[in-house]
Amino acid sequence: MREIRTRLLSEVRKVVVGQDDTTDFVLAAISVQGHVLLEGVPGVAKSLLASTIARALGVSFRRVQFTPDMLPSDLTGTMALRGQELAFRPGPVFTNMLLADEINRTPPKAQSALLEAMQERQVSIDGVSHPLPDPFLVIATQNPIEYEGTYPLPEAQLDRFLVQVSVGYPAPADELAMLHIAHHGVVPAAMDSVDSVTTLDELAALRALVDATTVSDEVLGYIAELGLATRRLPSVLLGASPRSLMHLLAASKASARMAGRDYVTPDDVAWMAPAVWRHRIQLRPEAELERGTSDDAIRTAFASVAVPR
Repeated sequence: MREIRTRLLSEVRKVVVGQDDTTDFVLAAISVQGHVLLEGVPGVAKSLLASTIARALGVSFRRVQFTPDMLPSDLTGTMALRGQELAFRPGPVFTNMLLADEINRTPPKAQSALLEAMQERQVSIDGVSHPLPDPFLVIATQNPIEYEGTYPLPEAQLDRFLVQVSVGYPAPADELAMLHIAHHGVVPAAMDSVDSVTTLDELAALRALVDATTVSDEVLGYIAELGLATRRLPSVLLGASPRSLMHLLAASKASARMAGRDYVTPDDVAWMAPAVWRHRIQLRPEAELERGTSDDAIRTAFASVAVPR
C-alpha cells in the first residue's frame, strides 16, 4: 500500500498541489470501503481532486450536482419502457467513485437516496435490489460558510461517512507551484497525463491487506478509552459512538499500511481520529457559543488518556 500511495501522490500532484493529506484520506477510505465528506469553500479543488484521484486509481467516475429540485430517481435510476417491456435504467450512482457535489443543496428525500447505496452498496427499485460496482466510494462536498437554501445532513447520514476532511487554502509555496502548472485556458493540461497506478484487482487485494493489519490489545484499549473520554467531556452533548470506534480502528489500519507497517501504533490513531470523529461529535450549545469545536473536544480527550507504550 505504501508503494501505491507514493505513486498515487505523484500522479495527483501533476494536477492538484498541496492536498496530500486529503489524498491519503481518500485512499484510506477506499481501502476500508468507507466514504469521504470534503468540506471547503468554493475554488479549493475539491471536485478536481476527486476526479484526478479516480483517474489515478483507474476506477470509473461520475459526478452529480445536487440541487433543490433533484429527485431520488435522478441518482439511483428509473424503470423505463424498452419496446414492450419495462427495464431498469441505472442512474449515476452505478460507478466506482461518485462525486456528490454540494450534497447539502438537495432536500432530505434525495439525500436519503444515498443512504442505502452507501451502507448496503445496492439500490432497490420496485422491490428489486441492484448491486453497485465494487469498489464503491462516495466523495461528497459541501460549503461550510453558506447555509442559505441548504439542507444540513442528518446525523444518520453523516455517520455513513468514514471521514470528514476540511479542505482549506493551500500554503503560499503550494499556491505558487499551482500557478506554474500548465493549463489549457482554465483546464489543467496535465490531466490527460495522469496515469493509472493500480487496478481493481489490486484494490481488492489492498482491502484484504488492510484487514490483516495487526492491532495489539493495548491499542484497542486506547481507542476504547478515547471514545469514553469524548463522552465524559462537559462540553460534549454526543460523544464518539461504538460505530465510530470501529471506523477509527479501520482507518488506523489503513494509516499503518500507508506508512509501510503491518501493525497499528497510537500515532495512527491520533492522525485519523480528528477526521473520523469531527462530524460525529456534537457539542453542547454553551460550548458552541464559546466558539468551541469538535476538534477542540477531540484534542482534550487525547490529552486525558495515557498513550500506551
